[in-house]
Amino acid sequence: MEIKILQEKLAKALNHVSKVVAGGRATLPILNNVLIRVDDKRVSLTTTNLDMAVVDYLSVIDSKNGVVTVPARLIAEFVANLPKGETVTLTAENEKVTVKTDRYNSVLNGTLADDFPELPGMDEGKTVKFTLSVEDFKTGLSQVMVAASNDMARPALTGVYFNTTDDTLYVAATDGYRLAERKLVEKVGVEVAAVVPAASLRAVLSLLDDNVEEVEILFDEAQVKFRLNEVEVTSKLVDGSFPDYRQLIPKDSEIKVDLKRDELVRVTKLAALFAREVGGSVVCSTKAEDGTFTIASVANELGENNSEIKTEVEVDGKVTLNSRFLLDALNVLEGKTVKVGFSNKLDPIVLKSEQDAGYIHIIMPLKG
Repeated sequence: MEIKILQEKLAKALNHVSKVVAGGRATLPILNNVLIRVDDKRVSLTTTNLDMAVVDYLSVIDSKNGVVTVPARLIAEFVANLPKGETVTLTAENEKVTVKTDRYNSVLNGTLADDFPELPGMDEGKTVKFTLSVEDFKTGLSQVMVAASNDMARPALTGVYFNTTDDTLYVAATDGYRLAERKLVEKVGVEVAAVVPAASLRAVLSLLDDNVEEVEILFDEAQVKFRLNEVEVTSKLVDGSFPDYRQLIPKDSEIKVDLKRDELVRVTKLAALFAREVGGSVVCSTKAEDGTFTIASVANELGENNSEIKTEVEVDGKVTLNSRFLLDALNVLEGKTVKVGFSNKLDPIVLKSEQDAGYIHIIMPLKG
């Protein structure tokens, strides 16, 4: 096997596929390798951790058929440190892989590809497909992933739920304490209900660059594939049912206030400083007579904080929240103003923005 390719192209592709290498968590040593394959001038680099796989298809100067695997991070770091603009020749003889340019030469100990896991096939003719802009994909996924759970005892909550209703594709995530939903694509004409691991989505997001304009998403019954130009990420779906989350979204709120997002972030951060020893608990309250929205926190050893924001409000109310959850929501909410709604201290608080109409974030109250 042999390929000739510009250093920049090879370095970029190796960086892409190295993102899913299992490292010290690998159950099989070969999972730390990249599979390099040339098949009738079609050159591909592949890595997998068994739950997810990344394939990068390369355009090369010249090639000869063959296949080999080599430690992914070693070859990625070696090629990244070669001079830019030079042509790299990569040759495999049995288990020895030679990487050289005009002035540099190195031999890496590879492994025959026989033990490299076969990637599950996907019949694209039987898949459900969606295409959306990179900006919509990045924004939507970043906004909901913040609410995904890390608790593996409830696997369905560790992912993002892609689902269609009323001919619209939504993504949603919840950890049981908060919920985020984003509208992604309207008038889709197909149906899907699938939970994608958050780890797989983080890998996809890390692979997006300025050269990618669209993301194509393909679902079958067990897998999802994300196509980003010459890069493909295939992931298993989470096996489990996502809760009927829409019943948790309040249809209306008795107390509604419009607040400047930057100002709300500032007073929440101030309150959070004093809330550390009480688990981040802060009290949000409205006072109609004074026209104020207040965030307060008390820590016996540190002191107390009380910050007010002037606003129009018609009803007095109070709710206790986790300040970290509130800041997480505000950090991903787009727009200069935030619509905050709640009804009483036991009802969830709803965060929206007129400038970000497709997004809603729900935070469950703390007992207080």
